[in-house]
Amino acid sequence: MTETTVLTSAGEAGAQDPAVDRSARLAEAGGFWARRISADTANAKLTYRADGVGVGSVATRISAGKHQFTVDEPAGLAGDDIAASPVEYALGALVSCQVVVYRLYADQLGIVIEDISIEAEGDLDVRGLFGIDPAVRPGFEAIRLKVNIKGPETQERYEELRRAVDERCPVLDLFTNPTPVSAAVAKV
Repeated sequence: MTETTVLTSAGEAGAQDPAVDRSARLAEAGGFWARRISADTANAKLTYRADGVGVGSVATRISAGKHQFTVDEPAGLAGDDIAASPVEYALGALVSCQVVVYRLYADQLGIVIEDISIEAEGDLDVRGLFGIDPAVRPGFEAIRLKVNIKGPETQERYEELRRAVDERCPVLDLFTNPTPVSAAVAKV
């Protein structure tokens, strides 16, 4: 991804109240991107990148920007169980993106969230992974999200927020809509 510094550090003004600091950071980011995109709509397009190298039995060391993390499998799937599995990271990506987008749209819609936590469960049938039954897809058959919001708003306001999040969450979009993927194998 092209690195662009947008926000001030949390240690600056407003850090005493995390909700005020978050609101200020969201407003600053929104203003930054509005200005950048109005100058040239091509500025709205970002490219993210992650690279991986195999380590251990079946684990992968991932580099994404300045961050590194490991992905592995449990012993039952030939792994050393030193890190979360790819599908657990996928659920984690969905949860974390949801939290960000809930906070973003709560701020835009004037909906108060005092605290938010999200639980994700996904059902996967390994017959698809191992090619045992070609009728079974190798990915999740279903994912369930439980969004727990603490705050003073009515249930209807939080449902309004959920609808906005469902329409705008990039990782939810990855799960609910086909994304073209191309792959090339290179012998090195």
